[in-house]
Formats: sequence, C-alpha cells, structure tokens
Amino acid sequence: MNTKYDFQTPGEERIVYVRAVAAGDLPEEIQGQLGGLKTLYAVHNAEGERLALVKDRKQAFILARQNDFAPVTVH
Repeated sequence: MNTKYDFQTPGEERIVYVRAVAAGDLPEEIQGQLGGLKTLYAVHNAEGERLALVKDRKQAFILARQNDFAPVTVH
C-alpha cells in the first residue's frame, strides 16, 4: 500500500503531560502552601507550559479529562 497518510490527527494538541515534581524544586512561595507534601504532579501542555499543580497523580488525570484533555505520563 503506497497511500500517503498524514499522521497528525485532529485534536492532537489536546494532549497534556503529567509528571511528578519534587516539592523542593518549586518556588518558596509555593512550598509554603504545600502542608508537608513532598511530591506534587504537574500538568503541562505540548509546549511545556505548566497548566496546573495538584497533590496526586489521579487528581491530575481527572483534572485533564474534565477539561477535555488526553493525559499521558512523562517520566
């Protein structure tokens, strides 16, 4: 089969990336609001912009899906 296929699918920009973030890597003003949490989860868009910080991975996925994004984990 020699049919040309465009792999860029509509809605591909709706993917967000979820990754763990150490509390110590965050600015001090955010660290002061964490109430002892050591790890948070960041939700990023395809350009790497942080869209949200949440307390656990499950919540990050729920937040993404509630806003019509497809979350994937980044290591």
